[in-house]
Amino acid sequence: MVAIRPLLGALVYYFLVVIVMGRGGKLRVYLVIGQVAWRWTNASINNSSRSIIQYTSIIQQVNLPKAIFPMTRVISQLINFVFGLVVVGSFLLLFSIPLHWEIVYLPFVIIVQLFFLLAISLLVAYISVFIRDIGNILGHILRIWFYASPVIWEGSRLPDQYYWIEAFNPMSYILNGYRDVLMYGNTPNIKILMIIGIVSMCMISGLIYYYNRNEHKIIKAL
Repeated sequence: MVAIRPLLGALVYYFLVVIVMGRGGKLRVYLVIGQVAWRWTNASINNSSRSIIQYTSIIQQVNLPKAIFPMTRVISQLINFVFGLVVVGSFLLLFSIPLHWEIVYLPFVIIVQLFFLLAISLLVAYISVFIRDIGNILGHILRIWFYASPVIWEGSRLPDQYYWIEAFNPMSYILNGYRDVLMYGNTPNIKILMIIGIVSMCMISGLIYYYNRNEHKIIKAL
């Protein structure tokens, strides 16, 4: 079931883009990679937003670091992501796309996305404790982010005046990183990915410190 979800999502967009719009080729694999990577992002942030509130009774009875709850949601979704990579691998075989030595960069891209999602999830989970309606807004924000990221469209096709949509979107570099190492046999944008990873690590460290300093506020708000 875990591996079927990204496959079903990719098939929907495959029908719209490939069959309805008449575009094929590597786009089929392009869509699957985008769907698998985005599903990890979407599920991690959505689940993390409710992670602390959902365990209110446990938090009030047991003294646990509150940052653990959103972080475990991201890591659990990483397992689902690995199953999604199996789907990607099957598409690569199906459409005779060979692997290149650049596949060695795949763990690096995964780690960058992991750090990025941990940082975002920690922030969202903390805000959700004090602003309970954030969950209603979050779905709309993620949907806008989805369409602003090259999940189902190719960044190279953007008009010049809209280039900033891709340039200032961290997910664009992460998605392109996966496609570079899995589809095109290119070296990903190491410099930008390193920046995303380092900034994310700094955010994680700062947010964990902030969680520890404000645990009493979290418990009081629950």
